Amino acid sequence: MDKEARILVVDDEERIRRLLRMYLERENYQIDEAEQGEQAYEMAMATDYDVILLDLMLPGMDGIEVCQKIREHKATPIIMLTAKGEEANRVHGFEAGADDYVVKPFSPREVVYRVKAILRRASATAYLKTEHTQSHSIIVFPDLTIDHDAHKVVASGQEVNLTPKEYELLHYLAQSPDKVFSREELLKDVWHYDFFGDLRTVDTHIKRLREKLNRVSPRAAQMIATVWGVGYKLEVPK
Repeated sequence: MDKEARILVVDDEERIRRLLRMYLERENYQIDEAEQGEQAYEMAMATDYDVILLDLMLPGMDGIEVCQKIREHKATPIIMLTAKGEEANRVHGFEAGADDYVVKPFSPREVVYRVKAILRRASATAYLKTEHTQSHSIIVFPDLTIDHDAHKVVASGQEVNLTPKEYELLHYLAQSPDKVFSREELLKDVWHYDFFGDLRTVDTHIKRLREKLNRVSPRAAQMIATVWGVGYKLEVPK
């Protein structure tokens, strides 16, 4: 999948687009560019990108709004590019549906690392879908069913539309019900961050996951329990 991956790079600074294009093309990815929010949204709707690198501060429609609008229609992995002093905006980015973020000024190698990590996970999911049809992998709880082969979550009989990262987080917790995971463990195992990453990344994804589940099944949403001072677990109703 890595060889044919198509990536949309969105930034109003040509210098940054050129730098990212150079590093990503070395990995044999196909690169498209956009410099404005409206243009980025139209391109994201017209093409099924494997990853979108999206600058937060854009003229016109900003990165948060672009992300929200894309999320109304697609679950394309989105990596936000944010400036150092924009911590509150980063949290808003996660709430809008971003899967990851990189802080400017960034190392292009770090961006490539993040892109590869997302593509690896997407590739593993595709393998599960095509190769493992004999051993259908389904996790079933009273109000929540996770069909890993189909990448499908059903709560109280209704399908829940999750981003790749929200799904991965839920599936990870569901594999070890009632086990408490610290934020650091979740960052390491779900985001694969050993040496960088903001713990609030986990909190904002948990919040979004609960909100989405709550829309169709409050009981399923309550299964994602906060263990104060420690982390989170998927709690099975007794």
